[in-house]
Amino acid sequence: MATVPELLAYVETATDLDVIAVTEHDTLRAAEEARELHARGGYRFGLVVGEEVTTLDGHLLALFIEEPVPSFMRMEPTLEAIHRQGGLAIVPHPLSFLTRSANARVLDRIAANPHDGVHFDGIEEYNLSPAGRVTSARARRLNRERLHLASIGSSDAHFLASIGCAYTRFEGTTSEQLRAAIESKTTHGAAGLAPRMRELGYRNIAVQSWRGMMATPRNMGWVPTIRSFITSRGRYRRSPEAPREDARPEDASP
Repeated sequence: MATVPELLAYVETATDLDVIAVTEHDTLRAAEEARELHARGGYRFGLVVGEEVTTLDGHLLALFIEEPVPSFMRMEPTLEAIHRQGGLAIVPHPLSFLTRSANARVLDRIAANPHDGVHFDGIEEYNLSPAGRVTSARARRLNRERLHLASIGSSDAHFLASIGCAYTRFEGTTSEQLRAAIESKTTHGAAGLAPRMRELGYRNIAVQSWRGMMATPRNMGWVPTIRSFITSRGRYRRSPEAPREDARPEDASP
């Protein structure tokens, strides 16, 4: 609901954030535009180039990347593609039933995967978007009891006024220091105040909801998007080169 120049100007003048990440759905266009403007704008805050990738197992944030990550793959090859180019993978709005999100089965599956590059680097413990808010408490409990990933707070902002309503605390002020903190699992997600619906405007919310639903079809095409919904509901089949020791016959890949 804002242009990239408006976004950067708002962060500069209306927030105290040290670093932001721009992560449009299934494209790097917005992040690349932000990087170009940021490089010549003399802004006081750092910028991370990223993408919110649609996988067949839910959305996934790819941070610190240079090349687009293909959409509509299973979580495992998506994670490999992110780490292959030196990026970090963050689970957004985990467990949410309001948008395409990684569920507990997917999170446990990745946690048990022994392959290099197939791992999450962090998880949103705080996300104050409507999709993230409904399951944030469950996500925090799951991460602290079982997953032990870097704790992230994300505003998941689709309105300027929402930027910074949830955030990540870390030692330092630069994007490089943020990366180091995520890798060392010393970050702390936190929640601030989200704007009320009447402050955003009900018509604006309706327009944004429509634009949000159209983001992936607009960037990826209708046929691949529809096919991805169908495929994502199919049963996941384990890679034949990494069978589980306790696998039952029906768990084996053909």
